[in-house]
Amino acid sequence: MTNVYLSDLLERVRKPARYLGKEINAIYKSVEEIKVHLVLAFPDLYEVGMSHLGLKILYALANKMPEVYAERVFAPGADMEKILRQENLPLFSLESNTPLHSFDLVGFSLQYELSYTAVLNMLELGGIPLYSADRNEADPLVLGGGPAVFNPEPLAPFFDFFVLGDGEEVLPEIIREYAFWKDKGRKREDFLEKITRIPGIYVPGLYEPVYSQGNFSGLKALKEGVPLRIEKRTVVDLEHAFYPDSFIVPYMEVVHDRAALELFRGCSRGCRFCQAGFTYRPVRERSLNKLKELAGAIIDKTGFEELSLSSLSSSDYPQIEKLIDELQAQFHQREVSLSLPSLRADSFALKLADKVQHNRTGGVTFAPEAGSQRLRNVINKQVSEEDILKAAARAIETGRSHIKLYFMIGLPTETEEDLWGIVELARKISRLRKVAKGRRRPFKIIISASTFIPKPHTPFQWEPLLDLERIKERQELLRQGLRKVKGVDFTWHEAKMSFLEAVFARGDRRLSTVLERAFKMGSRLDAWSDSFDFSFWEEAFRREGIDPGYYAYYHPHTSAPLPWDHISTGVSKQFLISERKKALEEKITGDCRESGCSGCGLNNCPVQKGEAGCTTIF
Repeated sequence: MTNVYLSDLLERVRKPARYLGKEINAIYKSVEEIKVHLVLAFPDLYEVGMSHLGLKILYALANKMPEVYAERVFAPGADMEKILRQENLPLFSLESNTPLHSFDLVGFSLQYELSYTAVLNMLELGGIPLYSADRNEADPLVLGGGPAVFNPEPLAPFFDFFVLGDGEEVLPEIIREYAFWKDKGRKREDFLEKITRIPGIYVPGLYEPVYSQGNFSGLKALKEGVPLRIEKRTVVDLEHAFYPDSFIVPYMEVVHDRAALELFRGCSRGCRFCQAGFTYRPVRERSLNKLKELAGAIIDKTGFEELSLSSLSSSDYPQIEKLIDELQAQFHQREVSLSLPSLRADSFALKLADKVQHNRTGGVTFAPEAGSQRLRNVINKQVSEEDILKAAARAIETGRSHIKLYFMIGLPTETEEDLWGIVELARKISRLRKVAKGRRRPFKIIISASTFIPKPHTPFQWEPLLDLERIKERQELLRQGLRKVKGVDFTWHEAKMSFLEAVFARGDRRLSTVLERAFKMGSRLDAWSDSFDFSFWEEAFRREGIDPGYYAYYHPHTSAPLPWDHISTGVSKQFLISERKKALEEKITGDCRESGCSGCGLNNCPVQKGEAGCTTIF
C-alpha cells in the first residue's frame, strides 16, 4: 500500500493514529532482507492492544533476532472496516502496511473469550481462509497464545497451532524451526507435525474430539507420536529472562498510557475462582537491583512520566517498600510517578498507595470479591472485613476522593445473606465518612459487581454459571440495597456478556460453527458494550442447533472428561478437586510462600524446602 493511498484512508477514519504506526521506538526493517515475517495480532482496538505487556515483550524479543521482522496489527474500528470492505482492501500491518495474507506467521494474543469474533474478522479482512483445513502452502500459519488457550477448543478449527504458557520461552524455537522448514520448501503439514515435538505446542488438526451421547468423552490423536497431554512452558529464571526497555510510545491515548515494570510472575494466594492464579504458577521474581536497572533504562528510552509496578498482586513483592523508596529516589529529579495497579484489600496496601500518591487526591481500588467472611473463605480470599474497614478509614482520613470495591455475584454456595453483606459493608464505610476528623472533601464509595465465570483449570471449573434470570435478580437486589446507602455508586457487568463468556470458556469444538455464524451475521468486538448484540448470538445458536446453556450451566462430576483435559498447567487435577472440597467445607488454604507447600503438583517450584521442585501430596 502506497503512503499516498494510506494517507487517504487515514483521513476518512475517526482515530487515524490506530493505523498509522511511526511511533517512537517502533521497529522498522527491510522486508526483503529477512527470512521470517511475523505479525503479532491483537483482536481488539489499538488502544487496548497497546496496553498489553505480553505483546510488547514478544514484539521486542522477536525483533532482536536478525532473521525475523515482527510487526503489529489490531482489530479495526467499524469505520476502518467499512472502508476496507467497500474498497476490497486487505487488513494491513502498522509498520510496513503489508497485508496479513502476505506474512509467514500470524500470531494472535487471545486474552478474552469475547474477542473470538474479532479474530475471525481480522482473518477474513486479511485475506486468510478462516479454517486451518482450507489453507494452502501460500497462506500464513496462524497461531494463538495467551490465557484463553488453556481451553482453545472453540477456536481450534481456525488455528494451525497454539502456544501454551510463557511465549518468550517458545517463540524463538518456533521461528528457528520455521526458518529451517521454509528453506527446505516442505509442506505445511510436515512443519505442523514437527513442532508437536516442541514442548508447549498444541496442533489441534492432529486431534479429533470424541463424543458419547452428545457429551464430550475425550480427544483422539490422528497420528502416532503426537503427545496426548500438552504441558505449558514456563520461564523459570525470570531474573535473566528477556524484558524490553524500548517500549513503543503511542501518539494517542491508550488504556494504560504508561511504562510497565513486571516485578514478578505468578501468584501463590490460591483464590479458587482465579484462572491466572493457577495457570501462571509458580511465583518467579526479579531482584531489586534488576528492577532498578530495568526501570532506569525504560524511562531513559521512552520518556514516560508514569511507571507501573506490575504483577498479579504487586504488594506481595517481598521488598516492595524498599523498591518504591529507591525508585522514587532514582526518579526524584525527573518527576516520574509510580503506580500500583493490583493491591490487596488491607491497610498495608493502602500504605503503599500512600507512598506513590503523594497528593492523595485520587482514589484506591480493592477487590474483596465477596460480602461475607464465610464466602471469602469459600473462595480462599484471605482478607477480613476488619482489613477492608481499616483500609477504607485510612483512605478517608488521608483525603482521598473515593474507594472502589470489586465484588462477584453468583459464586459457589452464595446466598442472599452474602449479597446483603456487600450492602452492609458499604453502609459501614459510609458511616466511617461521618466520623472522619477534619474531612471536608466529598468521599465516594463505588461498588462494582461482576458475575463469577467458572474457568478451566481452577477448583471451580466443575461449577455452573448462575442462570441469567438469577444474575439479574441479584444485580437488582444489590441495586435496591445500595441506593439506600449515602454516597454509593453501583455498577455491574452485563449479564448476557457474562453468559457468553462462560459458554466459550467451557466450550468444545462444536462451538466453532456458532462463532462463524455469529461473525457472518455481524458480531464484532463483543467485549465492548456499544458493539455487543446478543441477538446475533441467540440466532447463531438457534441456527446451529446448539443449546448454549449446556455449556454455561453444566455441572459435571469431577471424574467426567473435560474439553481442556489435554492441556496441562502443571497443577494436578487432584489438587483442584481437593481445593473444591475445601471450598465447600469453607476451609482456607494458606499462601504456600508463607505456610509451606500446599502440594499443587508443580515442577520447578521453589517453595518446598527451598528446592527446585514441588511434589504433590496426593
